[in-house]
Amino acid sequence: MFGVTLHLKMRKTEQKKAVTVGFFDGVHRGHQYLMQQLRQVAEARRLEPMVVTFEQHPRQVLSTDYRPQLLSTPAEKSELLRATGVGLVRVLAFDRTMAALPARDFMRQVLREELGAGLLLTGYDNRFGHRSADNATEGFDDYVGYGRELGIEVVRALPLSLGNGQNASSSLVRRLLAEGDAEGAAACLGRQYALSGTVVAGEHIGHRLGFPTANLRVDHALKMIPAAGVYAVWACTAGRRYPAMMNIGTRPTFNGRQQALEVHIIGFDGDLYGQDMTVCFAARLRAERPFDSAEALAQQLEQDKQATIKILQKI
Repeated sequence: MFGVTLHLKMRKTEQKKAVTVGFFDGVHRGHQYLMQQLRQVAEARRLEPMVVTFEQHPRQVLSTDYRPQLLSTPAEKSELLRATGVGLVRVLAFDRTMAALPARDFMRQVLREELGAGLLLTGYDNRFGHRSADNATEGFDDYVGYGRELGIEVVRALPLSLGNGQNASSSLVRRLLAEGDAEGAAACLGRQYALSGTVVAGEHIGHRLGFPTANLRVDHALKMIPAAGVYAVWACTAGRRYPAMMNIGTRPTFNGRQQALEVHIIGFDGDLYGQDMTVCFAARLRAERPFDSAEALAQQLEQDKQATIKILQKI
């Protein structure tokens, strides 16, 4: 039940909190700027800063067939949020009971009574609480009014402009990755987009071409995979970082049908089966396409390798 879940995860403390609430997928630069504002407003009012997020994407609870393309796994998100300098990170189990709470009840039951919030910092476009015909247009001014009744100051945060007419957002990062724009996604995230997983056995096609690959099985089923193509990447495994190139796609030259994530680590010779690996995307080199022969593909891969070395030498 709603109350039981919260009491198992949290306990009240005496000091009032300055709280911000959201899913915070990817913890991009806009989120980081929000956390900076949270720390500043908390310090000014002598409150303790706290970020509140959710285990599941709310739409997964409201629509069971919804499969989000996550920019960060739950573990990654918690680590990234703590790295912003906000000491308290609370993860709520979002369920149908919580989803049914109107904004005012969420502010009273969760923010004030369970978390001890004295201030709520809302994102510039943030809306929360169950929507009905009576509160379909509910927004910031309403939250201010609820807060006045409940003893919670409500403050609106400023967005982070990327200087091109766009604000940093998770949806923007997803669009850029879907287009294969690894550099644009990195500019919005404040770091290179990363995939983590385990090296598994493949079909050894790369080895026959002179470019042996580590085949990556991504650990989290909902983690977003960038657009198909060849990328310059950093491959991190066993405590070391290596320059590498990565192909995402179905290997059309060999009539492949299933998507594969193949990483060729430049200058590496060793067995990586069963090892954990994280791949960080620096730039997309080209789209995936079929070649007339294995030899023609091998020639292109050598060009990709040289391009990868040049790109990564600049980073």
